[in-house]
Amino acid sequence: MSRIQQFGSWLTKWFTAVVVVWAVVTYFVPQAGIWAKSYTNIFLSVILFGMGMTLSLGDFKRLVKMPLMVIVGTVAHYLIMPLLAVLLCWIFHLDGVLAVGVILVGCCPSGTSSNVMSFLSRGDVALDVSIGLVSTLLAPLMVPLLMSLLASQYVSIPTGKLFMTALQVVLIPLALGVTVHTLFGHRVDAVKTVMPAVSQLAILVIIGAVVSANHATLFSAATALALPVVILHNLSGYGLGYLFSRLMYRIYPRGFGYAQQKAITFEVGMQDSGLGATLALQAFAANPIVAIPSTFFSVWHNISGSVLASWWRRHDDRRALADADREAPVEKQPVAVG
Repeated sequence: MSRIQQFGSWLTKWFTAVVVVWAVVTYFVPQAGIWAKSYTNIFLSVILFGMGMTLSLGDFKRLVKMPLMVIVGTVAHYLIMPLLAVLLCWIFHLDGVLAVGVILVGCCPSGTSSNVMSFLSRGDVALDVSIGLVSTLLAPLMVPLLMSLLASQYVSIPTGKLFMTALQVVLIPLALGVTVHTLFGHRVDAVKTVMPAVSQLAILVIIGAVVSANHATLFSAATALALPVVILHNLSGYGLGYLFSRLMYRIYPRGFGYAQQKAITFEVGMQDSGLGATLALQAFAANPIVAIPSTFFSVWHNISGSVLASWWRRHDDRRALADADREAPVEKQPVAVG
């Protein structure tokens, strides 16, 4: 294993802790991260390019094989999380740019971290990757549309800027990554092995840029409610995602078994907060506070997702999958990284 791969494995293992430490550093030394504020779109493009390089035509063929579960999971994600964001803003009386930030992260596609959490919990990773892929492909359309519908009462929403930014940092890099993988195949394996580490470093740069840009207001009275709202947003997303998948199991038990319920739970509750922070800094450049909820979400959902995945795994081990007697059995799923 090369040194870069060893570093990538170490960074993956300790990523949440590294995020927290880096956030603290850039909070007290904002010069360490402020330089990247104007380049967050480039770093996010690197992340999406790396995601594209892990995809093959087989990933798209899988969408045809299980279209119902993918469509239902994607609809659940884009329905539950945005409406939850609006509800929490109303409950906590958030307004202005902070409310816009909460709704923005709620309107983002599912994050790639959900793939890891689904794998750790023995969920249906293939379904997880497929839902994440579709929700990401739809992001340039869904994010501006949902923001104009749900957040325009707070500030004027630059839908055109949101669309173009999402198009540039999501679809184009993703398509390029898939194209490179398709054309060169195994000849780019060496590059693919280092992309996870590169992507995680890019996420750290984006987080550092947001923290640095908001270090004076990150924990001020004006933003004090952002953290509890983000925590409730994420946990409620898990809860409603699981309840939704249980309801779908009653309707179509063959397609929404135990492993699929885990995948949908993570796909609904976890957001692409890196995209949220980038869109906030690019489309709302005059109000960097919009990016604060995405930054909090980025740290928190990795913590909560790890805890939930570990609990689910231990729960299954203790009960020896007793639920399999009354539900569809959990099948071994292929591992995929998105």
